[in-house]
Amino acid sequence: MSKNIGILGSGAVAKALGAGFIKHGYNVMLGTTNPAKLDEWKSKNDAAQIGSFEDAAKFGDIVVIAVKGHAAIDVVTSAGIANLAGKTVIDTTNPIDETKPPVNGVLNYFTTDKSLLELLQDVAPDANFVKAFNSIGSHLMVNPPFPQKATMFICGDNDEARKEVSAILDQFGFEVEDSGKANAGRAVEALCILWCIPGFAQNRWTQGFRLMKL
Repeated sequence: MSKNIGILGSGAVAKALGAGFIKHGYNVMLGTTNPAKLDEWKSKNDAAQIGSFEDAAKFGDIVVIAVKGHAAIDVVTSAGIANLAGKTVIDTTNPIDETKPPVNGVLNYFTTDKSLLELLQDVAPDANFVKAFNSIGSHLMVNPPFPQKATMFICGDNDEARKEVSAILDQFGFEVEDSGKANAGRAVEALCILWCIPGFAQNRWTQGFRLMKL
């Protein structure tokens, strides 16, 4: 039986991953405060359902947070912390400080001693958060056409949740590098800064990371 995926968000990441999960045989509901924003996307993805954040959190066996970083904690709260308890929650967010422009192509983050992943885990301690999909563009999140598999770095406190996300990433065409517990989010989230530098400096947004091993 296909698992249900609840996606919190209606932007480019939510729509890309929603279509990707449908492609791979999952049942999908996107949660949003603005359903009209998804009208065009829904017309191309008839199998998807649209609801509120709370609806999507209840619907999902696995839940995906796909909103801007500054909204992530509020969205998790709006979805209902109890609705996330015991579930794998894929956190795609980055703590980008939108009040400060990039300097020499380098983004500013609003986090200090903890990653956004850790802050979300603190807000919903019974959910099993896993950071993933945060270090690549939305247009490259589903089976990207690189000549070799790109590496997706993940982390989170629950071992089984990381395994579940790793299986999804394998379907989506990535090699997984399991970076361990949630505090590794401080390094994994920083990869977004590195990924964006060629974009801001050269308008090149088609790169991906690959970890080489002996």
